[in-house]
Amino acid sequence: MARVHAASVGTYLLESLAAYGVQHIFGIPGVHNVELYRGLERIAIRHVVARHEQGLGFMADGYARVSGRPGVCFTITGPGVTNIATALAQARADSIPLLVIASVNRRGQFGSGRGFLHELPDQHGFAAQLCALTHTVLEAAELPEILARAFARFAAARPGPAFIELPIDLLQSSAAGLPALAPALVARPGGVPRSALDEAARQLARARTPLILAGGGALRAAAPLTALAERLDAPVVMTINARGLLPPAHPLGISYSPSLAPVRALIASSDAVLAVGTELGPTDYDMYAASELPQPPGLIRIDIDAEQMVRNARPALALLGDAGVIIEALLACDLGRRAANAAARVESLRRVAAAALKPAMRRQIALLEAIRERLPRAIMVGDSTQPVYAGNLGFAAAEPGSWFNSATGFGTLGYALPASTGAGLAAPDRPVICLVGDGGVQFTLGELGVLRDVDAWTLVVVWNNRGYGEIKSFMIEAGIAPAAVDFAPPDFALIAQAYGYAYRRAAGDAQLRQVLEEFAQRRQIMVMEVVAAAFDA
Repeated sequence: MARVHAASVGTYLLESLAAYGVQHIFGIPGVHNVELYRGLERIAIRHVVARHEQGLGFMADGYARVSGRPGVCFTITGPGVTNIATALAQARADSIPLLVIASVNRRGQFGSGRGFLHELPDQHGFAAQLCALTHTVLEAAELPEILARAFARFAAARPGPAFIELPIDLLQSSAAGLPALAPALVARPGGVPRSALDEAARQLARARTPLILAGGGALRAAAPLTALAERLDAPVVMTINARGLLPPAHPLGISYSPSLAPVRALIASSDAVLAVGTELGPTDYDMYAASELPQPPGLIRIDIDAEQMVRNARPALALLGDAGVIIEALLACDLGRRAANAAARVESLRRVAAAALKPAMRRQIALLEAIRERLPRAIMVGDSTQPVYAGNLGFAAAEPGSWFNSATGFGTLGYALPASTGAGLAAPDRPVICLVGDGGVQFTLGELGVLRDVDAWTLVVVWNNRGYGEIKSFMIEAGIAPAAVDFAPPDFALIAQAYGYAYRRAAGDAQLRQVLEEFAQRRQIMVMEVVAAAFDA
């Protein structure tokens, strides 16, 4: 007979998360969710407290991207859920595995309209607009199954946020009778019919100018994807979340955006396009809403999500399943032989694409490249700020997962600072570069203190253009007199001092290099204010 658990439901939940391999939880305790913290000191999980629920959601997002494990959050009823909503929406847009566990009012109270503390009219319905999986646990017996469903989805389906809410009285109740947890192993999905694999291999073998479009869904399949590109002699266009799949020096790698005309032309000139783990969505393929991506010729799609497989562009052949599994299977097929001439096309495209960028953007990309060259193992986490927009158009990341930001997908502000904290927790031996503007950083400025809490090796790079510079440029280009975009930033030197961080200012290349060298040597938290005007010339 299975052993039963006699502690509270809240404690059972904590122990269940530990059994699923959760090592970090990002949360803020409150009167409605304190039962989630009962016994935490006995569990092998590190809890990181944020200063605002939006920040803790972004921390969990950054942690999930770097670690490959779900980011787990604890939040309270009502305002905790509405505060974390932006982070959930960003995670949904970028297919990031987050698990948010929230309290809700007592059974019989929530949705009553009587005005209980933190009461939302429909908390579950609110979360359902943002999450891939939502569930209200009304009886303790439901908890093991819904946890199993959430973690199975993280392992074997298109990732995204999951939301589980538990009434306060249920968290306090006994877990007697619940089974001891034994998480099931969930295999990566494969299952593509042999006939479909053979047909894909035949089409790719016949192609004279094949091309690969790689998205974030291929991020953990870098080795087989590179091998496939080399077998096919196929250029690889990497979307924002796929940057680094092929390193900067690889002759087949293209880190220029498919929103750019030269890259669009390369796609159109190909006779077979293999799209791997990419939504083919507008924030990558039509960044400035100029024109939708034309249907790629001879399109073969690999995706884990059947519904996504037919969005934005319809494939001639669809291969449903895990990118790594399917690419490995393709590598075992006969892919023919072809002369190696793609490298010359890629080199030509790089020159033309670079020339198509505005001079200020090329200057900002050069700043990013200076960071990459001095800190090749750095994880660069970006906000919606000018150097990040420029980087999304043409920055080549050093390795997979080392470049991600909120300027794509949902496109929020305030992401980079807390997400950098999560990234640093997931990879404590690697430097983290937080790229944020002087306007955007003020959305989540309070999370600056969490870096100190976790002793992260982080350089906070504040791009100071004295306001919302990207929006100001957009207004000017649209013929709108700039309004509400210029404002005096805070004194970042004093802010750094208040937290006990080193502060440096860079108003040119020489100062930038000095700060990077110092940061590499000191291995501690630093704030570097970059004078934007000095790097726009």
